[in-house]
Amino acid sequence: MRYVLVTGGVISGVGKGIIASSIGTILKAHGVRVTSIKIDPYINIDAGTFSPYEHGEVFVLDDGGEVDLDLGNYERFLDVTLTRDNNITTGKIYEQVIKRERRGDYLGKTVQVVPHITNAIQDWVMRVAELPVDGDKKADVCIIELGGTIGDIESMPFVEAFRQFQFRVKRENICCVHVSLIPEPKTTGEQKTKPTQSSVRELRGLGISPDIIVCRSVTPLTDSTKEKISLFCHVDPEQVYCVHDVTSVYRVPLLLQSQNADSFLIQRLQIEIPQLNTKPVHIMARWKELADRHDRLLKEVCIVLVGKYTALSDSYTSVIKALQHASLAVNHRLDLKCIEAADLEPAMENENPQKYHEAWRELVGANGVIVPGGFGTRGTEGKILACKWARTKNIPFLGVCLGLQCAVIEFARNVLGWEDANSTELNMDTKHPVVIEMPEHNPGDKGGTMRLGKRRTIFKTEKSLIRKLYHNPQYVEERHRHRYEVNPKVVEELEKAGLKFVGHSEDNQRMEIMELEDHPYYVGVQYHPEYISRPMNPSPPYLGLLLAACNKLPSYASRGFRPSPRMSFCEDSDVDDGDLQLNQAGDA
Repeated sequence: MRYVLVTGGVISGVGKGIIASSIGTILKAHGVRVTSIKIDPYINIDAGTFSPYEHGEVFVLDDGGEVDLDLGNYERFLDVTLTRDNNITTGKIYEQVIKRERRGDYLGKTVQVVPHITNAIQDWVMRVAELPVDGDKKADVCIIELGGTIGDIESMPFVEAFRQFQFRVKRENICCVHVSLIPEPKTTGEQKTKPTQSSVRELRGLGISPDIIVCRSVTPLTDSTKEKISLFCHVDPEQVYCVHDVTSVYRVPLLLQSQNADSFLIQRLQIEIPQLNTKPVHIMARWKELADRHDRLLKEVCIVLVGKYTALSDSYTSVIKALQHASLAVNHRLDLKCIEAADLEPAMENENPQKYHEAWRELVGANGVIVPGGFGTRGTEGKILACKWARTKNIPFLGVCLGLQCAVIEFARNVLGWEDANSTELNMDTKHPVVIEMPEHNPGDKGGTMRLGKRRTIFKTEKSLIRKLYHNPQYVEERHRHRYEVNPKVVEELEKAGLKFVGHSEDNQRMEIMELEDHPYYVGVQYHPEYISRPMNPSPPYLGLLLAACNKLPSYASRGFRPSPRMSFCEDSDVDDGDLQLNQAGDA
């Protein structure tokens, strides 16, 4: 097993996750099997109880693990399925060591950070690196991202663990990539290397010497800047890579490959490349087509996201990525407007008329509306109003998790006439509880107790638009994260009025997919389809929303919703405006 350790310096959020994912992509292009581990130095056991404002979205894996959003980047870029153990936290490590101490595994020894915590970290990494990611085959390279910034007190045990790890796996089998920031003050316009020098000096002082330095900057690095970093950071100029601001994240793997990062890593780690993969295969060609298409599209489609955590875009990372994947597939540039759900509520008209009218102006001008998941009462009435607007004005709509529940509440109030219809999460005393709690998922603790992970949804009818978008399977398997569900007792009356529940859980008790009759596209799903959306294989519910918003859904339907093994990223002029680009041959 070979290892690539990615560390960060100067500031957090410098882009380690995207760079780690991109390194995996360029290695995978050579036929190398890759897995990933994300280390978060916080004491939380997992990301499940985080506020979206604190740490961005919570990403959910097949096994129900609630993890850092960077694991979503890994899955999207590398097209692999990871597990909860691929996300290591300080809390998990200490919990494991304390359990061992209670069992007496340490035979009366004093339990200390060194060697017990550091050994536990190393053992965890080596165990997870061996887990299969491609069928029953294990990976050749494990990419490990150490969260936070070098110098943080929280990450010290991990840095020490990897100092020791170099000797445990032998230095030739581990490569350290340090990601740093090169600021360019507007007053001088000069690229400053001092922060990077300080960061590398601190990392080397802790016993880890970087093999590669990836410099994040606004503009490409000058030769003099590269030479200066090389001189003061003890690496060759060829080992200093620039990842400057680019038009999309799809360009980052191409940028690294253009600087021969893949060749250096293969040589440095002495990776044996399969004979048929001596040159990068078509993976990189497809990435280039994807990046080029993102840059050249002229037509726009406006989608409004009605959420309650819109102040931080990372709160909806997977939703935004899924919308982007779908918009690229339908030949349109995504014009995404994020509006705060609470700004749509009548009370806001008196409190802040400007925000109120701006929010409604954005909603009214949208080609499509998405209401994503969330928790709590704040903003839910605004989400319900957005559902009503989309339903009554025939605007394409997708409700995800809480979005589906809001659509059901709105329909019950305004079509069935149940004026106080609500969710028991929002109003325990409602006479018409159309959304109720699942009691088995409320044991008292908040973390890790929801209905989580991959679950099967059975289609109940062939007359389903969503089923056709999935290409007519008997069932689909998608990832969940919720504690409330549509009340089965009200389903019959909702369906009589035209709100059809076309997909149920395996036990037939839980409503998973909702469609409204006689509407261009009014769909709700209890699961989170965005979690398994991929750049070249967009999620069907999101694809349907974008097709409907671009008025391409009838054309796509007329072609029988034909399967798309792989997307072909071609010029608009290559096909009719109403057509979706597909490639039956399976090549880029």
